[in-house]
This record gives sequence, C-alpha cells and structure tokens, in this order.
Amino acid sequence: MNIAVFPNLLKKDAAFYAERVVEVLSSLMAETVLPIETKKFFPQLSALFKPEEQMLPKCDIAIAIGGDGTIIRCAKEAARFGKPVLGINVGRLGFVAGLETDELDHLPDLISGNYTIEERMMLEVTLSGPQKEETYFALNDAVVARGTLSRILDLQVLLNDTILCGYRADGLILSTPTGSTAYSLSAGGPVIDPGMRCILLSPICPHSLLTRPVVFGEDSCLRVQILSDSASQESYLTVDGSVSIPLSPNVSSVTFRKAETPARLIKIKNLNFYEVVNSKLAERRL
Repeated sequence: MNIAVFPNLLKKDAAFYAERVVEVLSSLMAETVLPIETKKFFPQLSALFKPEEQMLPKCDIAIAIGGDGTIIRCAKEAARFGKPVLGINVGRLGFVAGLETDELDHLPDLISGNYTIEERMMLEVTLSGPQKEETYFALNDAVVARGTLSRILDLQVLLNDTILCGYRADGLILSTPTGSTAYSLSAGGPVIDPGMRCILLSPICPHSLLTRPVVFGEDSCLRVQILSDSASQESYLTVDGSVSIPLSPNVSSVTFRKAETPARLIKIKNLNFYEVVNSKLAERRL
C-alpha cells in the first residue's frame, strides 16, 4: 500500500507525529511518501520523498497531519484524483480529523481496511466578471463579506436565476453541511449532519430582526450580487478561510452550487457525528 503523508510543519509537534505515523506504517509494510521539501526536517526517516504533484495520483490513501485547514486543503486536492484522506489533528478543534494524536494505535486498521469512507459534499464557487470566470472549491464554506473599513453591504440573492431576497449585512456565508460547524455556527446557523446534501446560507450581522439562516436543496444554484450602492465598497470572497479574493466593482456575481466531485474522508473510530460535535464544542468551552 502506498500512503502519501502531508504534514503541516508550521503546527507545533506536527513533525514529531509525522515521524511516528511513518514509523508505524513502515512497520506494517506500507510504503510512505512525503513532500520533497520536507526532507530536511526528517534526515533519519525511512520514507520516500517526492514532489507533491506526483504524490496524490499514485497513492492509495493520503494522510494529512495538521489542523482543519490542513486537512481540508489536502481533501480538496485529493478529491481531484478520487483519493480518500485520513486527517490527524494537531490543531485546535479538528472537526474533520479522523484521529487525534493519542489515537495512532488505530493506524493498523488503515492497512487492514477496517475503516469507512465518508463522502462530503463540496461547493463549486464561480466568480463572474465581464472578462472572465474563476472557479474555486469549498469543503467548509465560502464567504462574501465587506472589508474591515467599508460600510454594510447591500446584497441580492438569486435562486436558480429568480430573485429570492435582499440582505443588508456584513456579508453572507454559503456553507456545506461539513462547514455548518465552522463560521456559519458562529453566525447563528444550524448544525447539519455532514451526510446530508444541501447548501446553508447564513447572513453575517444582518441589519434586520427577521433575517435567519436558510437551507437549500443540493440541486439549488445560488447567485450573490453586490448591488450598485455597495459595488464601490471594499469586499472579498473568502474560500475555506484560506483563499481571499478582492471583489472589484466590475464583478457581476458569485455563484454557488454543489460540486460534482465530493471529498472523501476516512473514518476509523466508531463515533457518530453528534458525539464528535459534542466533544469538540465541549473543548471550545474550556
């Protein structure tokens, strides 16, 4: 079995746990591959080192060692090749992680096939302007929001090309069920089982007493337009909290729909989603 290991070495202890993971997998006769730029951090490690672009196409499984951001980035890239990802949490919450660092004794189950694969819906996010279109993919969420110093935005939402409603707000969060426990939760959105297929729209600080989050079906196509009065204001499209694109006045709309390809996350422990949510939110309260 060929396993690609992607550690986020900016995270404390990620290098230590990457070594432990490789040692355990090597003892189980698995071939492990790490990004070539990490080789200097592991001079004694018995593993292969290759360019990242060569790792996912040829591996059977990918392991991401880091926080939610690391695991999400790896899962989105692995989805292009249909590869499943096991996340090992060395971050703070780790909602999408399959294992914690004190649970590496479960790694033999990875080799024996004693695990399940959860398919998680992603969003295809298309930024449209008069000259070109740009497409991004979100496993958690995509956010259209004002800049730090700009005024409240006037936004219009269309559902399948029909005007649905308008918002005066700091912005809008469009999230997947996986992302319902991320930014959307902080904005008052509901927790949604990640096995569902839907799109959740949550306004950020809406200037209305009646505005609430709305859940749309998986076949919905939602388009967000910044109205002319707000078009000159500083605003951004942020995808999964890592990619931020300034929205210039000539951007016509941002479209959100279910992506054709899901992310595939490996689940080893016999815990249901709500047990995970309760334990993670309990940690947040501490």
